[in-house]
Amino acid sequence: MSSSANAANATTVRHPWLAVIAAGLATFSVVTTEMLPVGLLTTIAEALSTSTGNAGLMITLPALLAAFFAPLVVIGAGNLDRRWILCGLLGLLVLANLACAMATSMAWMLAARVLVGFCMGGIWAIAGGLAARLVPGNSIGLATSIIFGGVAAASVLGVPLGALIGEFAGWRWAFGAMAILSGVVLLIHLAVIPSLPVHSSVTARQFTTQFANRGVQAGLLLTLLLVAGHFMAFTFVRPLLLSVSGFDPQWIGALLFAYGIAGIIGNFLAGIIAARRTTLTLTSIAIGLLLTPVLFLTIGDTQTGGAVVLIAWGLAYGGVSVGLMTWMMKAAPTAVEVATALYVGVFNVGISLGSWAGGQAVDVLGLATTLWLAAGLAALGLLLALSMGVSSHKQHSQPAQADAAK
Repeated sequence: MSSSANAANATTVRHPWLAVIAAGLATFSVVTTEMLPVGLLTTIAEALSTSTGNAGLMITLPALLAAFFAPLVVIGAGNLDRRWILCGLLGLLVLANLACAMATSMAWMLAARVLVGFCMGGIWAIAGGLAARLVPGNSIGLATSIIFGGVAAASVLGVPLGALIGEFAGWRWAFGAMAILSGVVLLIHLAVIPSLPVHSSVTARQFTTQFANRGVQAGLLLTLLLVAGHFMAFTFVRPLLLSVSGFDPQWIGALLFAYGIAGIIGNFLAGIIAARRTTLTLTSIAIGLLLTPVLFLTIGDTQTGGAVVLIAWGLAYGGVSVGLMTWMMKAAPTAVEVATALYVGVFNVGISLGSWAGGQAVDVLGLATTLWLAAGLAALGLLLALSMGVSSHKQHSQPAQADAAK
């Protein structure tokens, strides 16, 4: 948390854990909205008369804009009460989902997704730094896990929720349902989120300072590699399950729901371990994201093999958000709000680049090549995670050696 935010920590919170859960619901709502088209990609593409690769822009565009908007919202928020910023962004998210539901062309849909990108960048950046303002110091880790658990849950449950609703009621109702959910979350915020004033605003100079922090740099690069590699393949998980594993369309929703449950388990496992063994957690996640696309190419050509690999994929990716954010908090303990905005920006650049590159690869080279490219990025992430572990060990051993010399 930045010094300005720390100065505001005197705020009295009547229902701290309800406020934490509300912040988690906000991140869940906005990231679910972001991920919703993944499970509906082919049906939306057909309805709006565009290709599957072009339909991937529904993921690419808001993610890219969220990366741009996250630091701007934090800087532009100035001294405004964070409670009202969150509520305003949730209100805009309701409108964005309604606009998506009523889209009659790809241009209309992408315009609505621009607004989604603004909400994503703002909500994720502001909510991510709230834990220290809502709960006592010894509970900050758990509170952060819950808030970013909303991101993890949305990343893994948003796709199957959209697919299931789309299967039964059509893709427009999937966006309509998200508009209703976002409205409910807004009402919850108005009821339980306390006033969250700040005594001074975040400046661009603070972003420059943290961007030069080597620990922050390593965390951001690892975020880019793992997230881009994941979305390069996962944006097209529906075509993978249909054409590679041979599933019928009616099974997609249930399969993605199983993936989501595995992801929630992975999130909690990573949250428990990451607080003490952050680099071990990140290394394990990188190994998982390396193995799953390779396994899809080897045993994923059967329904049983495809289902098993999909669940393993969810288990690995479920821990990404909490694992990486734990690293960022440790790398910048006095500037969590700034580090969070940088992390959100790079995370969404990873989504944008991964989904865009995946779309190009799918259209030109095919699904198999896309999986190999995704595995290659995860392999680079694994090498970086291992080097981060070595660096972290050296940093911890140097003070101990200095104490021994005394």
